[in-house]
Amino acid sequence: VMVAFVVFLVCGSNHVHVTDGFVPRHILSSQKSRTYVSSSTTSAVGRAGLLNNLQENTLKKTMAPRTTRCQGWVQGADGEWEWEDDDPSSAPQSMTTTTDTITATATPQLPSGKLKPKQSLGQNYLKDPNTVAKIVRAFHEDATARGERQGKPLESIVELGPGAGALTDRLVEMYGTQVLQCIELDPRSVEILNERYPALLVHHADVLQVNYPAMAEVEGQPLVVIGNLPYYITSQILFALADASHYGAVDCATVTMQWEVAQRMVAPNSCKDYGILSVVFQTYAEVRCHFKIPPTVFYPQPKVDSALVGLHFLGPTKLRQRLAGVRPRDFRNVVTTAFRQRRKTIRNSLKKLQGVGSKEELLEKLDSMPVPLPETVLDAQKAGDAFALAQTLPDDWASKRPEQLTPAQFVEVTRLMFGDTTTTTTRNSANTDLEDMSKTTATMMDSHIDSNDLGRKVWRKLKHGI
Repeated sequence: VMVAFVVFLVCGSNHVHVTDGFVPRHILSSQKSRTYVSSSTTSAVGRAGLLNNLQENTLKKTMAPRTTRCQGWVQGADGEWEWEDDDPSSAPQSMTTTTDTITATATPQLPSGKLKPKQSLGQNYLKDPNTVAKIVRAFHEDATARGERQGKPLESIVELGPGAGALTDRLVEMYGTQVLQCIELDPRSVEILNERYPALLVHHADVLQVNYPAMAEVEGQPLVVIGNLPYYITSQILFALADASHYGAVDCATVTMQWEVAQRMVAPNSCKDYGILSVVFQTYAEVRCHFKIPPTVFYPQPKVDSALVGLHFLGPTKLRQRLAGVRPRDFRNVVTTAFRQRRKTIRNSLKKLQGVGSKEELLEKLDSMPVPLPETVLDAQKAGDAFALAQTLPDDWASKRPEQLTPAQFVEVTRLMFGDTTTTTTRNSANTDLEDMSKTTATMMDSHIDSNDLGRKVWRKLKHGI
């Protein structure tokens, strides 16, 4: 009876005591045959064995590699963050529907664990077939029925960042592999696409480093771009396409991006969303926000809404007409300097403008009246061009904030600060100072690369592309 009572007490207690310390019950009961030991009856050999087991378990826990988790992302031993859940193949397939002539089918089924999204690449795969169908439909309209693309055949499609291939599958079905090429940085995606479509040209490259004019030259015609862009490099990709439009290398682009970025691109002046992206792309292209995209159609789900945006770039000829002699590099200098301090007036924000001349010359220009509009702009106004109609600069332009000026008025501010190509040539011909002439020559060489007066690398960063 006493033995049974002692066993009952030991089994019912929270811990089994061993001499000076205690061993948790789950350590003692780790074996299939559980043995409960009383401190009063445990031998020295038994106590030593229990302590050795405890030390071994503690050592194993200490030596085991730690896995860091944060909101669904898991950091591996190499420091790379991957999505913890399985691939999109685990998601239920949506019903097949039809959007006009474009059929929505299930997203590609990938081998389990083969293509987990990486945070370092900003990967959010499209998984909803209906959204994919809507994107491809909007792309087809942009590339065949809008702007200067009306009636043109689709013979040079470039997809940026195909990832798991949700868009790629639909594009191959509609247009074939002969007119489509992809640019992908992730070698896992390159391998999957090469296995799925051996005839498809997949460039293993960074979209920020691609020479788009060279690609267009190889194709013999401008490129038509589509892509689900990573959020963290969206602006830089768009700036690269803007520079490529100096050469007529890109006709149009239909791309996904963060909703807030899309709102900035289409925002009118005198609102909080209006900024650098608004001025640049409303000058360089016709911008259209197609529709809003909820987070639920992506894998993994982002924490913000997205949008599909279509851009029809003007091309070098129409861009020259719109700028009317203003150099894009000077235009960039004025716009970025002004919006760096967007709450100040134009006069105060442009006091830090570089490249105009002495401080006295800069202040004199900031207090001057607007220069007359060029004849080409006046002709465009008579023809009813919306951009030109908003180009007249008010007399009190310097007292306004950057967000109050239209993109066309920023062109005129640039002309007032730097002049245009005609006035620059006249001024340089009258300048006999050797040092000034050498500086002018260097500037001209920089902005006339490849005999292109618009410049080769104006908006994209110096480290991106060539």
